[in-house]
Amino acid sequence: MEDNGKYKILFVCLGNICRSPAAEGVMKKMSADAGLNLEIASCGLISYHQGETPDDRMLDTAERRGYPLNHRARKILGKDFAYYDMIIGMDRNNIVELKELCPKEHQHKIHIMSEYFQNVKGYTTVPDPYYGDMRDFDNVITLLEDACGGLIEKIRS
Repeated sequence: MEDNGKYKILFVCLGNICRSPAAEGVMKKMSADAGLNLEIASCGLISYHQGETPDDRMLDTAERRGYPLNHRARKILGKDFAYYDMIIGMDRNNIVELKELCPKEHQHKIHIMSEYFQNVKGYTTVPDPYYGDMRDFDNVITLLEDACGGLIEKIRS
């Protein structure tokens, strides 16, 4: 933990318009409901969507499920590796790229979201819904709810 005394979590996906802002929104609500005072943010590995709001399909799905997403896409910065206590990628490609970018002394902070699945079967990552349909976006929220529940349990232990 750094200056503000809060445990800090950064969620990461490729473009920061689908999975990671959804993870940020789900975790913010679930951790607040659990009485945890965390600093939660998200970013992407590319700057293509810099400054954009989340994908409309993710916004609609998250809002329908009770998770408002108030976010603007940004690319990960070098200082993020030192600042955040946990950096959580959504899939294996995210993890590979994060490890390439991350200084050696902060490698231990990098985790994959599926590490925290509690009840999910048949998934080893949170799949990118971008080229899918609305069911894929809904599925991402379901996976994130399960993983965020597991992450909350991990933080509490």
